[in-house]
Amino acid sequence: MNEEYIEIELEEEPIELCKLLKVLNLVEGGGQAKNLIAEGYVGVNHEICTIKRKKLYSGDILEFDGELFQLALTEDATPVERPAEQPQSEPSQAAPQPASQPAKNKRKRTKKPKVDEKTGRRPISFG
Repeated sequence: MNEEYIEIELEEEPIELCKLLKVLNLVEGGGQAKNLIAEGYVGVNHEICTIKRKKLYSGDILEFDGELFQLALTEDATPVERPAEQPQSEPSQAAPQPASQPAKNKRKRTKKPKVDEKTGRRPISFG
């Protein structure tokens, strides 16, 4: 798969995802950036990202509206060490509920994002 990246040079890192979209003039404002991220229109490192304030570092790849952007630091910038990913821990043993109360389903249902009628943008699909 031949992918072309537009290189974006950062003077400092990390940068929040919603701020990066504003700086690159890909959105009109912060509210629009946050809405597009929450609705699944933005990808980071080849995965859909719905974390509005996700911190991005040099080497990360941003996908938006069919374009790929790769982040890099300027030569005079000091690199920051990326924090280690927190492993998914096992859920702690909760006290069992009494038999008279049914277990609550805490799983949230999410809707698939649709094509934005104003901009014609479609959600990203990596699959």
